[in-house]
Amino acid sequence: MFKKVLIANRGEIAVRIIRACREMGISTVAVYSEADKDAIHTQLADEAVCIGSAMPRDSYLNITNILSACVLTGADAIHPGFGFLSENPKFIKICEQCNIKFIGPDYQTVQMMGNKSEARKIMKISGVPVVPGYEGEIKDEKHTLEIANEIGYPIMIKASAGGGGKGIRIAQNDEELLRGYKTAKSEAKACFGDDSLYIEKFIQEPKHIEFQILADEYGNVIHLAERECSMQRKNQKVLEEAPSNVLTIELREKMGEIAKKAALAVDYKNAGTIEFLFDKDNNFYFMEMNTRIQVEHPITEIITGIDLVKQQLKIAAGEKLEFTQEDIKIKGHAIECRVNAEDPEHDFRPCPGTIEELCVPGGMGVRIDSAIYCGYKIPHCYDSMIAKLITFGKDRNEAIVKMNRALSEFAVGGVKTNINFELSILETKEFLEGDYNTSFLEEKMVKKDVS
Repeated sequence: MFKKVLIANRGEIAVRIIRACREMGISTVAVYSEADKDAIHTQLADEAVCIGSAMPRDSYLNITNILSACVLTGADAIHPGFGFLSENPKFIKICEQCNIKFIGPDYQTVQMMGNKSEARKIMKISGVPVVPGYEGEIKDEKHTLEIANEIGYPIMIKASAGGGGKGIRIAQNDEELLRGYKTAKSEAKACFGDDSLYIEKFIQEPKHIEFQILADEYGNVIHLAERECSMQRKNQKVLEEAPSNVLTIELREKMGEIAKKAALAVDYKNAGTIEFLFDKDNNFYFMEMNTRIQVEHPITEIITGIDLVKQQLKIAAGEKLEFTQEDIKIKGHAIECRVNAEDPEHDFRPCPGTIEELCVPGGMGVRIDSAIYCGYKIPHCYDSMIAKLITFGKDRNEAIVKMNRALSEFAVGGVKTNINFELSILETKEFLEGDYNTSFLEEKMVKKDVS
């Protein structure tokens, strides 16, 4: 096992990893930007190293500074968390060249799955169902129109190197396609440094269902059932639950086996997630593979009793999976709400500032993953998520009741949050019946800022 792990991240995921390491007897190194000098993860780790100024490019995306911190402290492995450098093949390759273990898959796999059009090709060849689309290179606007008319509207234009809902546009006709082509291309270049696009059929009113997988270095792969992630705003998840109430036992087994097939197709190692679009006729299609730990991993941990971060560490250290597929049992139901410092009344604009008052919920079946405290100054230069509130019940109804209670207890003073918005979701007929899809929030609940 590793003696010392550097966590190349910040916020609640850095705290989450530090806690897992501490329980395993592993020393930890926190890295931080100048904006995070008072962050909790710097206090919990055994050592902390400043790696640059506030902007991510100067700190959490600064490969040279992070590797220097690793060498300086003698860390023998790096855990990237999610976001930042977690899916950067260049960073992973350099770690390998420096004999530093990257806790995640190898750079070839990340590179293959990072290019969404290339991932589609691999999955299609491997017998994994994919959304009808065009896998080749899109040459220009004329070529885009030809492809779209061959596939049939509505279609979705997506950045090949994309992620996090960026570089995506939906088109219902030629005019919308040409407009979307330009904006998606520009956004893809700005966000990913790669303006290549691909086109696929837009599945209307789908659910977003993803399967958690674990794979060791000896060819063993298991899935840990699914997460329902359809409650989204602008392709960003807002609330997740596990398991999904629309999957039968037979469908779960079928999709789980397909998820394992997808992992084996790219010789996957460590924790990963296979994301599917699920239509109203129970057809499902591979959407993408996330080659890292997910924000919503706690709900899988709760219903399976398996610590995913500890499993990541064990797999990276060369240990075999300690579970078989038959060992994985689902117990109860879990829900996660992402608590963000943002203003839902004004197009969810970020609301950085100082937390002047804080009351966090507790009690049986309630978990908080966070790095905030009273007096904490939320920086303006990072993601607005300040906490993940997770509840567990013997069934879905009990998990919802607990979430209602927990959100009502959660008070954050000094900044605006989306807590009341999350509460309003729980009150809708569609959510209570589990009858919602990825367009629900945008169509039914999001208020547009007219100021």
